Amino acid sequence: MEKPAAIPEHPKFYERPEKFDVVNHSREKLDGIGLVTGNRKFVADFDLPNPLHVKILGSPHAHARIKNIDVSEAKKIPGVVAIFTHSDVPRVFRTTAGQGYPEPSPYDTCLLDNKVRFVGDRVAIVAAENLETAAEACRKIKVEYEVLPAVFDLEKARDPEAPIIHDESDCSVPIPVFYEPKNNHCSHIETRVGDVEKGYKEADFVIENKYKSHYAQHCPIEPHVCAAYLDESDRLTLISSTQVPFHARRITAQTLGIPIKRIRVIKPRIGGGFGTKQEVLIEDVCALVTLRTRRACILELSRAEEFISSRTRHPMVVTMKAGVKKDGTITALSMKVLSNTGAYGSHALTVMCNCGSKVLPLYKCKNVEFIGDTVYTNLPVAGAYRGYGATQAAFGAESLMDELAATIGMDSAEFRKINHINVGETSPIFEALGEGRAGVSMGIQSCGLPECISNGMKEIGWKEKHGKPGSGVKRRGVGMAMLMQGSSIPEIDMGSVFIKMNEDASFNMLLGATDLGTGSDTILAQIAAETLGCDHSDMIVYSSDTDFTPFDTGAYASSTTYLSGGAVINAAKKVREQILAVATLMLGEKAENLYTENKTVFRKDGKGSISFSSICKYAMYEVNQFQIGAIGSHVTHASPPPFSAHFAEVEVDTETGELKVLKYVAGVDCGTAINPILADGQVQGAVVNGISFATTEEYIFDKNGRMLNPNFNHYKIFSAADLPEIKTFLVPTYEPTGPYGAKSVSEIGINGALPAIANAIHDAIGVRLFDPPFTAEKILKALKGKKG
Repeated sequence: MEKPAAIPEHPKFYERPEKFDVVNHSREKLDGIGLVTGNRKFVADFDLPNPLHVKILGSPHAHARIKNIDVSEAKKIPGVVAIFTHSDVPRVFRTTAGQGYPEPSPYDTCLLDNKVRFVGDRVAIVAAENLETAAEACRKIKVEYEVLPAVFDLEKARDPEAPIIHDESDCSVPIPVFYEPKNNHCSHIETRVGDVEKGYKEADFVIENKYKSHYAQHCPIEPHVCAAYLDESDRLTLISSTQVPFHARRITAQTLGIPIKRIRVIKPRIGGGFGTKQEVLIEDVCALVTLRTRRACILELSRAEEFISSRTRHPMVVTMKAGVKKDGTITALSMKVLSNTGAYGSHALTVMCNCGSKVLPLYKCKNVEFIGDTVYTNLPVAGAYRGYGATQAAFGAESLMDELAATIGMDSAEFRKINHINVGETSPIFEALGEGRAGVSMGIQSCGLPECISNGMKEIGWKEKHGKPGSGVKRRGVGMAMLMQGSSIPEIDMGSVFIKMNEDASFNMLLGATDLGTGSDTILAQIAAETLGCDHSDMIVYSSDTDFTPFDTGAYASSTTYLSGGAVINAAKKVREQILAVATLMLGEKAENLYTENKTVFRKDGKGSISFSSICKYAMYEVNQFQIGAIGSHVTHASPPPFSAHFAEVEVDTETGELKVLKYVAGVDCGTAINPILADGQVQGAVVNGISFATTEEYIFDKNGRMLNPNFNHYKIFSAADLPEIKTFLVPTYEPTGPYGAKSVSEIGINGALPAIANAIHDAIGVRLFDPPFTAEKILKALKGKKG
């Protein structure tokens, strides 16, 4: 890839300072003590007045029309207060995807429908005095179904004989994009730069392979839970474990046909989200029950319901093709994605787009092609999940890169070193492919990949181990993967913050941003404190309450630090200017000759200072009285990628197929780590999430589309006892468009395990796996195929 004549420039917050006082330090998590002592409240900890308990009756069929529902016996059960079916509620189509308005996901979902499209789809809603009674009432409801043919294979969903899943006339998509539900075709996009066919003709070798990725659940320890009540003004209050409180308010109002002003959404502490709580999934149910019964209520999904009826990762078939010259030059690169959105199209278009936009720019190539399609099937509904398409696509891309390197006889790490994008370069894919629309032209202004690769190679022992599997029954191998992600959705999403000053030099900071347990309240307090000249403990943070905090799109798209952090800086700069303006009156010196530090304004000539506390009291009680405070908003104009290199060492038993991940190394460039310990914790959590997905997690369905293992007994996720040796490290760079040089960190770490482990398995036993998870059965089958 040639360097462009001019790399696109984007607004910078500050030039790189000589030192940081608060950011780039591992400060104490503001809610840490409250969490470990049990004082911080989650949804189920709120005391509601005599709440009703809500259960949802799910469909036993993957595809059926509801001919009749008889609730008479269920209503006779003592303690049953209300039962709702599709004939009792408004039929309003909308999306459950918590995305900015107008959403790029189809309006194909309503509160209750006369048709069910997957096992577990909603049939009826029951509200009772206790959970046991609600569950009993669900069992007493008699439903007459007309069972319809179903389609479970995403590669057959568009066949002429496939049943139409969305045959209703009123489903639509609110933005002008491709949508053909009558062909089970939920989304389509394609883009090309250069001349791909010419690139293949110029290549010495061309390789094409198909890589599959599978269903997986986010497995938050706290499942989806929501409570509702009417306040003293008869307004509806929802307390929800959500990543997107403002989207939840808007979509709930849309579903029930009530004004937004009647709804308040509060997000308390959250027991894990990982994307599944970017879905407005149960708020509408609780709102309906409370509005109809005028009683408080609570709905918490069971673990089985979380697996079956919430959201999953999109299963995909990713076809990768590339041409390469003998010197390692990549002449053409193609990615074709076929994605399974399940029964509804939540995030269907944008996850599919991310496959290309968050993977293809990583490699320098003049001729690039991306074709993506998403289809409906009668299986559980996919949605947002950490990695958001890049996880599935990186498996194919990084497996293919190993194959290209092997074909030309080059070490796979060296092959990546000569081909990855770097500072001063760009990719046409940045502008060609965004999330459901064209992207934003962008140049790379920070990249720590060379250090991630070289340090990771040393830590894993690459030169000593790669290509040396041994000759015993148990063989060892090492593999690697190179990754990029993004930081926010540029020129689409917005965050905002309000800061006001108190007499004791503390500051109230009201955030629309949503802390999922990631520590964003602490991170944003550090950014504010660095700007103001105080400590992060001086910031009193209150977040995610639609009545009291300013708007923010929510916690998704790796945006909180980069996007909401920018809003914090904008608000804090305004407050700092007000502090200095008052200080000029008190010190008799111009603002440009003053600076703030340690809750004090100092004259640069050293001839005077005054405390923040004195300044606030002066402004509040003495001269030209006013409240020192400001609101700041921010929209990003770039999405600078964090970069990462992952390395895995595995041991494979050639007689049983048993796989052990012995060591895992991940180096990450996230720009300036605002809080290094919290950043490293995000990397470690994502790595474990990825290893678990690659090796053990798997949905098992029967022939009728029913999940057979919706529990932690038979859906295996990694625990502390399963962990290999894990080594993570941060490579500091400075991203000039980010707050104090920061980029995102929370998603990228999940994307490396699939390809790194697959490449390590190939290094150990010489067989390549294309269909994870990498179970003993699949490995043994591949070994037998190799021998055959």
